[in-house]
Amino acid sequence: MQMLDLFSGIGGISLAADWAGIETVAFCEIEAFNQKVLNKHWPIVPIFSDIRKLTKQSLEERGVDVGTISIVAGGYPCQPFSVAGDRKGEADDRHLWPEVFRLLQEIRPTWFIGENVAGHVTLGLDNVLTDLESIGYTSQPFVIPACAIGAPHRRDRVFIISFLSNSNCVGYQGAQQLREDISKIKKWRKGSFGTTSKLFNDIDWEKRAFQSSFLGGDDGVPNRMDRIRSLGNAVVPQQIYPIFAAIARIERGN
Repeated sequence: MQMLDLFSGIGGISLAADWAGIETVAFCEIEAFNQKVLNKHWPIVPIFSDIRKLTKQSLEERGVDVGTISIVAGGYPCQPFSVAGDRKGEADDRHLWPEVFRLLQEIRPTWFIGENVAGHVTLGLDNVLTDLESIGYTSQPFVIPACAIGAPHRRDRVFIISFLSNSNCVGYQGAQQLREDISKIKKWRKGSFGTTSKLFNDIDWEKRAFQSSFLGGDDGVPNRMDRIRSLGNAVVPQQIYPIFAAIARIERGN
């Protein structure tokens, strides 16, 4: 399986996808510091800077076979929905969901995985789900806190899992199977599987923790504030890993 990673940051989503056996074929990330981190760890994956200029054609011009992209994932900017960002919603000039929606219509991936702050649930999420439904996606949002997987902070995040209902996913039996797989993740989130989910038996927090060379060490960029900002915006890979693992199982038909 191959994925397009939007608003990639320092690669937290793609790292989780790697663990699930999913290959990232392109990044879209505007911050120069983040681009350097991505290039260090995924040196052959092309990076696009501006989502407003990213198109199916521009991907193909850089050698990306768009027809092989089965997942588009990304944490579109949270400022329009966060308290720190004044919760201006669609009136915020940082509101870039329409660009994600445009790309989904162009690429038509089997799966879309979205990530945002928990405040998105009460501001803007309904419109996102309506947009997805209008182009044939069955969607389910839910909130997972980072502390549920052993992180030393709470960090509630809303994740959106969307499946293209008319796709030919191997082993997929329609919206019902999607709901069943999501319900398993919900049980994990509620603690049905214990403090640390059984889904993480092979993904241990300490063993999978970022090394200093990846996040906190010397990446050849001396600006400490860039590193701090990037860390603050990063997706915790362990938070999103069970979603990718479930998708991989569905695609394999087991």
